[in-house]
Amino acid sequence: MRWTDRNLLTFAAAALVFLYAAGLASAQEAKPSGAEVISLSEAIHRAEQNEPTFANALAAQKSANIDRYLTKAALLPSVIYHNQMLYTQPNGQTNQGLAAPIFIANNAVHEYTSQAAISETVGLKQFADVRIASANAARSSAELEIARRGLTLAVVNLYYSVSSFEKKQHLLTQALHEAQSFTEVTQKREAAREIAHADVVKAQLLLQQRQRELSDGTLAADKARLELAVLLFPDPRAPYSTEAAGAPPLLPTRDEVNKLASTGNPEIRSALADLQADNAEVTSAKAAYLPDLVLNFNYGIDAPQFAKHGRPDDIRNLGYSISGTLDIPVWDWFSTQKRVKQSEIRRDVAKVSLTATQRRLIATLEEAYAEASVARDQLDLLDQSVRTAAESLRLTNLRYSAGESTALEVVDAQSAYLSAETAQADGVVRYQTSLAGLQILTGTL
Repeated sequence: MRWTDRNLLTFAAAALVFLYAAGLASAQEAKPSGAEVISLSEAIHRAEQNEPTFANALAAQKSANIDRYLTKAALLPSVIYHNQMLYTQPNGQTNQGLAAPIFIANNAVHEYTSQAAISETVGLKQFADVRIASANAARSSAELEIARRGLTLAVVNLYYSVSSFEKKQHLLTQALHEAQSFTEVTQKREAAREIAHADVVKAQLLLQQRQRELSDGTLAADKARLELAVLLFPDPRAPYSTEAAGAPPLLPTRDEVNKLASTGNPEIRSALADLQADNAEVTSAKAAYLPDLVLNFNYGIDAPQFAKHGRPDDIRNLGYSISGTLDIPVWDWFSTQKRVKQSEIRRDVAKVSLTATQRRLIATLEEAYAEASVARDQLDLLDQSVRTAAESLRLTNLRYSAGESTALEVVDAQSAYLSAETAQADGVVRYQTSLAGLQILTGTL
């Protein structure tokens, strides 16, 4: 039975309808039933709980806050309650009616100490240490924000990669169905003696290529899902699905981006806190040139009897003592001078790091905005390319059905259509990823 042009046109139209329905079906079947739908914000939240690098940064920030508290507490007087009993062998003599100890450094054979001791050290170094701890705490907070933004960027890339590979898997499935349909058309036309066997061979080669591409696309999609699942679930094999991508958000203006990035950037805060810590270390090193004042107040007993009043004359044992010590540094073989020099060298490096961080931020911001702007501008072009490629494929199929084109033209049209759809999927992911990177730089994500 020979196929007429009307039969071929009808079959081609039916094939296109079948391919469209198959594409919808594959898109619906791609998400496993009962799988948990993970939003981007939920993915970021789970990753923050599971990622060890972020956990280390969080622990470092908490530890630095504790160090700051400890240095501030060191400025306040410390109080201890000291208790001691001392026995020394007597030497056979008496002193004020009491047996004298054999060691002249000890006060009595039996000596009991029970005193509350209050101590306070006043010096420039203690205040400089508070500044160092405060700067380190600020730096650790900035480092935590840097770790959070880095983790967020990684999750965003993986999240959109999953969506991209799943979209490509759908496109490859649809392309495979289209190649199968074209192979069937060529085989039927060859059976009707309307085309040469070479057209069937070309169609079969295309079908085999689509099968390989679908296999590779499925593998890539599975890998992307596992990479993201490592950050989200105790078992990376847990079934889940990502939210369908909505309409791409608008790109903020350059002035808005610059304003947001100039306030609260963690890299700048970290470099600035590093410089502040180094300045405080210079002050702490110079404090060794100055004396420290140590004040002590003791209240209690230090007597041969553990009692408020001693024998034999009912002497009062309970009382207090106050002492103040001022040590003035005189000579240390230039050790303090060298420590000051060391701290000044580190401070100069911190200044260079701060200016370099500022320049890098400006360059990174410009690059990120340019990337997002170009990706946004290409979205409309990619949509036009898909529509043009789809129309070209439709016309080529009709011309081939009418015997006016070759199988090679059909293969080229199918490949061009698949490439346009793949580029469109990549373009959407590129814009979403670049916009997310820009939002991370400005602290809005």
